Amino acid sequence: MSDTPCEVWFYHLERSRAEQVLPELLEKTLGRGWTALVRGVDRARLEQLDTHLWTWRDDAFLPHGLADEPMAERQPVLLTDKLDNPNGGDALFLIDGAEPGELGDFARCVLLFDGRDDAALTQARGRWAGFKKAGHPVSYWRQGAERGWEKQA
Repeated sequence: MSDTPCEVWFYHLERSRAEQVLPELLEKTLGRGWTALVRGVDRARLEQLDTHLWTWRDDAFLPHGLADEPMAERQPVLLTDKLDNPNGGDALFLIDGAEPGELGDFARCVLLFDGRDDAALTQARGRWAGFKKAGHPVSYWRQGAERGWEKQA
């Protein structure tokens, strides 16, 4: 557990789905020399994401695996629906409303949510307040009108 609180970044999706933006965020995470844990809520959805990450771009390779596969602890990017951190991920990515669990092992938590979904928006607002109250530095990124992300808070 680190003495520095985990940074929590909220990514407000307006035009894209999580599987469209997640690969680039994972590439940036690996580029920092970090490992990543992607936590979802549905095994079938994680299997779809697993397939997508193998084929998302012809000129890229994003090493990853599912948590229940052999040698999961060695994966630079691990997909799971559990609250543990078997690959020692530095960055936690939450999709589909997954629970964050304990953040002490992570340097950063990235919460991706669909801003077009009222329930997801309400949940994100509640989590923002909870993370701030717990002393985590929080940032809010919104998809820009054209392309890219604009920091809002």
